[in-house]
Amino acid sequence: MNALTRSITKIFTGAAKAFQTFPATIACALAFAIVTIIRIHLDWPQQENWNFMFNCLHWAFALGALFSLAAITAAQSRYEGKRFFAIANAVGAAAALLTFLALYFFGQADTGIVEARYATVSGIAAARVSAAMLISFLVFVVLAGYPKEEKDRSDFARSLFMSEKAFFIALIYGLVIMAGASGVAGAFETLVYNEMSSKVYMYIGTLAGFLAFTIFVGYFPDFRLGKTDEHREVAQKQPRFVEILFGFIMIPIVLALTVVLLIWAGRTIMTGSWPSFVQLASIASSYAIGGIWLHMMVTHHESGLVKFYRKAYPISAMVILVFEAWALLAQLGKWGLKTTEYSFALIWILAAAGAVLLLVMKSRAHLPIVALTCILALFSVLPVLGYHALPVNAQIDRLEKLLVSEGLLQDGMLVPSTGDPELAVRESITDAVNYLVYSRDAKLPAWLDKDLGNSIVFEEKLGFEQAWPKPEDNYGQGSGSYMATQLELTADALDISDYHWMVRLRPEYEKAGEWLELTGDRGKYKIRWTSNTADNVPSLTIMLDDRIIIEQDMNDYIDKISIKYPPGRGEPYQADAEDMSLSLETPEMTALLVFQYIEIGVETREDYINYWMDPFALYIKEKS
Repeated sequence: MNALTRSITKIFTGAAKAFQTFPATIACALAFAIVTIIRIHLDWPQQENWNFMFNCLHWAFALGALFSLAAITAAQSRYEGKRFFAIANAVGAAAALLTFLALYFFGQADTGIVEARYATVSGIAAARVSAAMLISFLVFVVLAGYPKEEKDRSDFARSLFMSEKAFFIALIYGLVIMAGASGVAGAFETLVYNEMSSKVYMYIGTLAGFLAFTIFVGYFPDFRLGKTDEHREVAQKQPRFVEILFGFIMIPIVLALTVVLLIWAGRTIMTGSWPSFVQLASIASSYAIGGIWLHMMVTHHESGLVKFYRKAYPISAMVILVFEAWALLAQLGKWGLKTTEYSFALIWILAAAGAVLLLVMKSRAHLPIVALTCILALFSVLPVLGYHALPVNAQIDRLEKLLVSEGLLQDGMLVPSTGDPELAVRESITDAVNYLVYSRDAKLPAWLDKDLGNSIVFEEKLGFEQAWPKPEDNYGQGSGSYMATQLELTADALDISDYHWMVRLRPEYEKAGEWLELTGDRGKYKIRWTSNTADNVPSLTIMLDDRIIIEQDMNDYIDKISIKYPPGRGEPYQADAEDMSLSLETPEMTALLVFQYIEIGVETREDYINYWMDPFALYIKEKS
């Protein structure tokens, strides 16, 4: 019990010392928490005008905290004297200030692309700050793992584990603090003050997060030059259960995945069949990055299975990466460079280089791998070569060549086609157009209308309907066992001058099935939109007094729109009012049912169809 008490006391003592050891880091974290509390306190209409500034402050303080952590560690572990310590804290504070100014004056998103009434931080600006945060953290881990004094037994693998250990300890303490404080607040609300605001729990969560961060920072040993902290060895040492987790659970899992991937590679050679590229990219990326991380974590393990893994992983990874490169090249040849392919290519470079370095240099490869990670993170957000620019430029070039070859782009102007191009060409044009018009932070040519994503505008400008690739061919659109037809009502004019009433029906996510009433010349009408029918097909029922005059399910209407709008595409179809409405007529009345959103989902594996139909309005005209 005394040992447990001492451990808990040491944790909170370290958190308290973090204010002295890393003042700029804790100051940025405290400022982050204060901004969060202010945003919680202000209701949305109040903070809307300040939203952009608050976002800039959040990003700036987050980067400032991590940058200060690295800068102060560099000053303490490499130089003696308070002067360098003060400079490091000042540099960390300056980094936060410069980041805020850069975001505030240059980081605003294009309001023509991001549909919002208020300013927001652009995606590329946020990505650049995120890359700087990643680089700052990795630099901190390197500095913490390679002290200037050689007598300290440390390296990158031990330092990385120490950082992960600090994170999970802080996470556990933070969750316990939050749960305990929220429980007390809940009891106070229930027993003493029932009108307590729910914001109290948000305040508690914010303060718990700040305390958890101080515990994280305070867990690290003393990095000062000339100081030997016994806590370093404890912090870097892997407990026995962690050694078992890595060596006897995770390594067999990774080896089993290696066997599966090698079998897939052999099957691909024999059959020539490829899985969905997104699935392949996610599995391969997890295997590559996770395998390198695990290789670092077991650097100092000496069991037979671990030694086998350290030798086998780099070789098997290189074999698998050859097939992944093959798949990537095939994907690029078919659909061109997009964000997914761009990201996968960077991960492939890191994984391939990491496998070679681990095979040749073993544990000495850790620093080059970290350096390459930082370079690729920086490369991904560069102005011309970043993820936001290079794929867009590649798709513009691809689309321009397609349009020119079909005579659809002449003298910088789109010219409607006089006939339908081949299906493959129409699919490629549709794919490229929709990627470009929905890309954020993209600089598009003057001839590329942003409204081309609308199926009606697309057909008007190019002379043919959008053609979406089959789900199994287009990795990003409806891959897997679920396919759907999604329709959205376009902004359009509808002549309702002949109708007497507009009735707003209950949509499915509200009280569908509830009777609505209105009184007309013929008597009292009762109207009900029902979603929970036996066959899952919505229906409309209208009664006049106690007599049913319309009882119409949506089967025929669903059949009609399913033929015109087949399932499988990723983006919703933009349908006009004619396609999104159903006319009904009886001797007593004429009715027009207009929908604002429809989704017909097909789960092919379970042979199940789900119908989601959101009515916009029902227009009614009584007959005389």
